[in-house]
Amino acid sequence: RALVRSPDQLELTEAELKQEVTRTLTADNPNAPQNIVRYSFKEREYKLVEHMDQTAIHFSFNGNMVPKDSDEGRRQSIRSSIEAGRLIHLCFLSSEKAPVETAAETSEEAETKDEEQTGDTEAAEEGEGEEEGEGEEEGEATEAEELPPPKEPEKKLANQFNFIERDSMTPQNPLRERGCQLEPLPSQNFSANVNQWDIYDAYVEELEKMEKAKEKEKSKPQAVKKEEEKRGGRKLSHVEPQHIEPITRVAKAAKIAERMVNLNTFDDIAQDFKYFEDASDEFRGQQGTLLPLWHFQYDKTKKLAVTAISWNPKYNDLFAVGYGSYDFMKQGHGMVLLYSLKNPSFPEYVFSSNSGVMCLDFNSEHPHLMAVGFYDGNVAIYNLKKATSQPIHKSNAESGKHTEPVWQVKWQKDDMDNNSNFFSISSDGRIVSWTLVKNELVHVDIIKLSVEGTMQGPEGLQLQTLGCGTSFDFHKKIDYLFLVGTEEGKIYKCSKNYSNQFLDVFEAHHMAVDTISWNPYHLKVFISCSSDWTVKIWDHTIKTPMFIYDLSCAVGDVAWSPYSSTVFAAVTIDGKAHVFDLNINKHEPLCTQLVVTRKKNKTTHIQFNPVYPIIIVGDERGLITSLKLSPNLRKMPK
Repeated sequence: RALVRSPDQLELTEAELKQEVTRTLTADNPNAPQNIVRYSFKEREYKLVEHMDQTAIHFSFNGNMVPKDSDEGRRQSIRSSIEAGRLIHLCFLSSEKAPVETAAETSEEAETKDEEQTGDTEAAEEGEGEEEGEGEEEGEATEAEELPPPKEPEKKLANQFNFIERDSMTPQNPLRERGCQLEPLPSQNFSANVNQWDIYDAYVEELEKMEKAKEKEKSKPQAVKKEEEKRGGRKLSHVEPQHIEPITRVAKAAKIAERMVNLNTFDDIAQDFKYFEDASDEFRGQQGTLLPLWHFQYDKTKKLAVTAISWNPKYNDLFAVGYGSYDFMKQGHGMVLLYSLKNPSFPEYVFSSNSGVMCLDFNSEHPHLMAVGFYDGNVAIYNLKKATSQPIHKSNAESGKHTEPVWQVKWQKDDMDNNSNFFSISSDGRIVSWTLVKNELVHVDIIKLSVEGTMQGPEGLQLQTLGCGTSFDFHKKIDYLFLVGTEEGKIYKCSKNYSNQFLDVFEAHHMAVDTISWNPYHLKVFISCSSDWTVKIWDHTIKTPMFIYDLSCAVGDVAWSPYSSTVFAAVTIDGKAHVFDLNINKHEPLCTQLVVTRKKNKTTHIQFNPVYPIIIVGDERGLITSLKLSPNLRKMPK
């Protein structure tokens, strides 16, 4: 016997024969089209059909079977049962008719009787005549007895192939736009004059009401009072709310009176703020001065340092101050105070926290919302409209808090769903976006700062080190572009769209970058300051700085002016404030003035007022000093 092989069979080796070849069978039809497009009425364009029908029909046959449960099946079953009953009845009558006819042929005498019987049978056969007589009734009874019982219909198996595919297409309603215009509501102006006698009469009426209420309370018998106490406990009398309401009514009036007293007390400072212009600037040439105005200090913050300052975007006289400590060995509680230029003696709002406050920022679209970053890594949101000292939202370990101090927070524009959101940066290397979604604080990590190289860990493990972010700022026009300053002295240009890489890296400073800020007018320019005594001005398209200023001391903060693109101010830890104007002098400051007089006291932050020609400076003893810029320092550009 010899094996017969096909001439086109492959000759394989033993190794090839033992090799396992896996083939996967799928239910997809290889001949199904892949590029079918259909018109989408919703999006008003042609869309590619992603899921095609992979069914391939090999055999189809149209049958004529009718289901029993359908209406047609019931009609046929009823019709068949009626016809079967008629056939049985006709067979029974025909069996009786045959012997009667044979008897008629043999005996002619009984013709009359047979005719009657045959007539009766014909009448019964046609169903039209009436049945009469006792004999006929007995015949019917015997017929009913002799009828066989109806057979039960056989149960037939359901046809498994009786499947009908039904589908329908609903028409897409075309989109329609409707608009309506309403008439404005009618308005009316109302005005009235109030003098001292009207106020006096109002107070007299209030006193009379209170006296009448007291008389009614006294005139009540003791039995009635005891019954009221038994029913609902101690009920409030008409007199008690009269004692509570004047307190709330007087609160606003008391605040206005307090401001009036302060205006009288600090009248000379208010006059200087409004009207004084230093005439000696004309003889100084290009130099300028800073005129001290109000000092803001709270008794409970004397041992805390000013860690953040922010002006309210809506109320130009209101600013917030954060208090904490930059010494990690002396960490304690923190506070947030809101001061007004109208009342320098006492803050308008006071918020306290268990951890030190390191940064804060107001929302430009919702000025009553304030974001705060703490030393323990938490962030919180305070609502100034609510009469509570607690934040409305605060992060925790479960909601993605930072593991290191939060050095800066910045509000951004509301997202597509009109949800407020802000960003935070911390020493743990994370830049996090926080969003208010349905009264909940949701976090998303935007970017993680990493340092080149690895660190030797225990047992020879190579650990990747994370960068420590200290400050950041978003571009004024390009929403996705922002700059990040680190403890290593580098500045990273980043984008919200790329979380794994940086757009550019600037070798900016030799020590930590304390502040970084975009110029509000020139879109390519930004400024940075560091503890290495320098302030640098950059163009983000150039790797090297355009201007470098050595202030001979560690720089705590720097800020651009809101009225000119060439004016900026900086503070150093020796208690001095420096004001520059690049349009006048590109090499030296126009003003260098000592702000803090005490020894061992450092200035930490500086901010320009968005409208008035003043700056505020904070120090390590919790003191806020406001200074007015002389005319040489606030020259408007041409």
